[in-house]
Amino acid sequence: MTEPSKVIHIRNVGHEITENDLLQLLQPFGVVTKIVMLRAKNQALLQMYDVSSAVTALQYYGNMQPNIRGRNVYMQFSSHQELTTTEQSSQGRKGDQDSQPNRILLVTIHHLLYPITVEVLHQVFSPHGFVEKIVTFQKSAGAQALIQYQSRQSAVQARNTLQGRNIYDGCCQLDIQFSNLNELQVNYNNERSRDFLNPSLPSEQRGRSSQTGYGDGGGLYALHPTGPRAVSFAQMSNAAAVAAAFGGVLPPGVTGTNDRCTILVSNLNPDKSDEDKLFNLFSMYGNIVRIKLLRNKPDHALIEMEDGFQAELAVHFLKGAMLFGKRLEVNFSKYPNITPAPDAHEYSGSTLNRFNRNAVKNYRYCCSPTKMIHVSTLPQDITEDEIETHLVEHGTIVSSKLFEVNGKKQALILFEDEEQATEALVCKHASSIDSCIIRISFSQLQTI
Repeated sequence: MTEPSKVIHIRNVGHEITENDLLQLLQPFGVVTKIVMLRAKNQALLQMYDVSSAVTALQYYGNMQPNIRGRNVYMQFSSHQELTTTEQSSQGRKGDQDSQPNRILLVTIHHLLYPITVEVLHQVFSPHGFVEKIVTFQKSAGAQALIQYQSRQSAVQARNTLQGRNIYDGCCQLDIQFSNLNELQVNYNNERSRDFLNPSLPSEQRGRSSQTGYGDGGGLYALHPTGPRAVSFAQMSNAAAVAAAFGGVLPPGVTGTNDRCTILVSNLNPDKSDEDKLFNLFSMYGNIVRIKLLRNKPDHALIEMEDGFQAELAVHFLKGAMLFGKRLEVNFSKYPNITPAPDAHEYSGSTLNRFNRNAVKNYRYCCSPTKMIHVSTLPQDITEDEIETHLVEHGTIVSSKLFEVNGKKQALILFEDEEQATEALVCKHASSIDSCIIRISFSQLQTI
């Protein structure tokens, strides 16, 4: 029996069956990352995001005969453990006779969790050649776009490279075909359409459709909010990173649409709280720009996050958390930002901000305070007793474990309750042990 693989081999794929048909068959079980259509053999190879998704799909269709357009198709695990770009371009596209190579691509976007504008598409497709025009629209197949390159070679390269790829981790998957159009007509330069050869085109008048003949007038624009509550592309990138970290969906209660960056924290213990300690806690959920303690209200503080999405995560996970004997009240502030001032501490350039790189990894650590903390960047010769001695003033340590990852010492420390673990993180994150600046985050493990 063939070993389980995230690549599924499908037989009896007639010429009337499209890539989109196969996507609809398997996408309920997980994200499809690559597709190879073997037209000459009436076969196809589809790569799922992971092996478990492929196993679930085959278990389901083992009890139910899959049928597409009146034709039974047959599935099994492929002997390939992974599809390479070379296989996708050289094997899959040789026998694909659905359409002839053309400099205009028809792009369908599946799993559209976040807005896709002309700017986003240009960023994705321009590395493969000069993009002349882009038109976005909505049809029954979903969100679509037409991308016109200067040359057919660029379009072929883009299709071979990007077919089946995701714009964001875990969502917004590209299904690319060659269009049969010879030239795109662009009337306006705006979020829905763009002529990069004619930047002087006017933007659309309110209430009028920018393009006709390609699809519904609303296009992708209807999915992209405008005005003061419009969500930025950078913020959508963060949202996508969080979705990837949480398995493709946002945590329950997190919308991803908040645009307020500043948080009001109240019911602090003024005798034990300061800006750096608040930074250590709130930087678990995003980069900190500024923090200001309110002198007229000693138990209040304003914290400005890098964007509204990170602020929403902090409010969601820290509301009601216990710190220094007080239950924190965490809400969005009425102020859009904190004005730079001598009494406002600046953190925008701090190297201790956790989300400057590898956002998906750091978002994976986002959770409400737990009893266990994860300590990293430790000295190589440190012992468990030394770590416990460094942290024990903050509470009762139930157990600890010292281990190595890629040759670097790390530790898990289990406290008696969440408040003690939170105090240890707040007070000892970025502290020094034998000249090493240690980093602390909450761990979602229950036991060591």
